[in-house]
Amino acid sequence: MAQYFSDASFKFLKGLARNNSREWFHAHKADYDEQVRAPFQRLLTDLQPVLATISPHYRADPRTVGGSLFRIQRDTRFASDKTPYKSWQGARLFHERGRQIEAPSFYLHLQPGGSFIGSGLWHPQPDTLRRMRHFILDNPGSWQAAAHGAKFRKRFELDDSEMLVRMPRGFPDDAAHADDLRRKNYVAWRALDDATMTGPRLLKTLETDLAGIAPFTDYLCAALDLEF
Repeated sequence: MAQYFSDASFKFLKGLARNNSREWFHAHKADYDEQVRAPFQRLLTDLQPVLATISPHYRADPRTVGGSLFRIQRDTRFASDKTPYKSWQGARLFHERGRQIEAPSFYLHLQPGGSFIGSGLWHPQPDTLRRMRHFILDNPGSWQAAAHGAKFRKRFELDDSEMLVRMPRGFPDDAAHADDLRRKNYVAWRALDDATMTGPRLLKTLETDLAGIAPFTDYLCAALDLEF
């Protein structure tokens, strides 16, 4: 079985967290390329055929520019935190129409002690959020199956980090899944420990996770009239 990340991958990211400066990063850029970016690109290459069996409309793109990998550089223009780099590496497995319309994505996050796989809509635009809420209101049974089924919730959890205090305007207080209608994000995720990320069964684990979270992603796509 293929192995992608190693203890050296986490060593680099821990070092970057302690020494978050352009000088340090450029002095260790070869380590970033060899221990983080290159193995992530290999993983994305191997994930594409796995993803194709789940949905023909999603892409795991290993290209350095315009692909699935997020830039490790932070956009600090409007941020109070001016550190120039992220201390993690993330990749978005995106919908083929994702550049034309807001669409749910699968997401893989590499970080010492904080790696995870997830899927969903993070900070969606107001119109997207409104469409999601109305779809849940109109299709409560299939939402129950997609987001609250026993097998699904045994493996994944829903992000509860940002919730409205009250029901959104125009939605009844006694609606089915009222708590879900107050969500600002529609994201499901599962933590991945360091041993899994550096072990030989990572690809197989991600294959199981992507298949398990796919019905949730499918529901989000349906809410936005996207193919899955």
